[in-house]
Amino acid sequence: MSAKPIRKAVFPVAGLGTRFLPATKTMPKEMLTVVDRPIIQHVVDEARDAGIEHFIFVTGRNKGVIEDHFDRQVELETTLRDKGRLAELDLLDSLLPGPGCTSFTRQQEPLGLGHAVWCARDLVGDEPFALLLPDMLVKTSGAGCLAQMMEIYRAHADNVIGVERVDPDDAHKFGIVAIGDGPGPVWPIHAMVEKPAPGTAPSDLYIMGRYLLQPEIFAELGQHRAGAGGEIQITDAMKSLLARQPFHAFEHDGRTFDCGSKVGFIAANIAYALANDEIAASLRHELEQLV
Repeated sequence: MSAKPIRKAVFPVAGLGTRFLPATKTMPKEMLTVVDRPIIQHVVDEARDAGIEHFIFVTGRNKGVIEDHFDRQVELETTLRDKGRLAELDLLDSLLPGPGCTSFTRQQEPLGLGHAVWCARDLVGDEPFALLLPDMLVKTSGAGCLAQMMEIYRAHADNVIGVERVDPDDAHKFGIVAIGDGPGPVWPIHAMVEKPAPGTAPSDLYIMGRYLLQPEIFAELGQHRAGAGGEIQITDAMKSLLARQPFHAFEHDGRTFDCGSKVGFIAANIAYALANDEIAASLRHELEQLV
């Protein structure tokens, strides 16, 4: 069957960011900056580059600044225009979603990632959609991770999950997939497990925060079954849907940085800065002095 176009993406941004306190006491963790833009901007840029047209944010309390970020700041724009700072003005304009291209809904209780995705069900409607975890930045050498996944989706017309290799000793910290035979980077998924007990993981491929999902996932999430940690897990819903629909794992060609952890956040800043021609040489010099 032909693949129905994926136009919408869901961004679950309701988390509290407790691992970054006190920095996140009043500022959402998604607004912490990697080099020169907030984490969430990097992720939205990836989605837009992949062809996403509508951006759906599942928010919580104290997340209004995210909505403001994706809106016009008239006073700032006026000041830049009056001062002739046209390059900065053009940059802000290029990053702004078009009118009616953003939607915001609220997750009133922290019941898990699966519950956050379920909260977006009416905004997504009866069509396939992308899900991007805003903590996870994926740096690739060419096309973005989601753009690569879109190519796989167009070929297979079913569910696609982005995966990456993980040290087997750390597999118990993640959702892990069991795959069929083949050379990769695309494999049929036979099973999934959320945070397997140490030594029991079916592979070293972990689910790294990028998904292309069919709308039937919402019926599974609507069962509100609690999984690992007592939360509603997206992996559990995908496992149920796997009984009726095929899933494919795609190993992208980049590296994922978990910006929900301090080390991952700092590593992302270094990696993205070293890829920035304006500051890379100076940063290398500073790193040499430090280490």
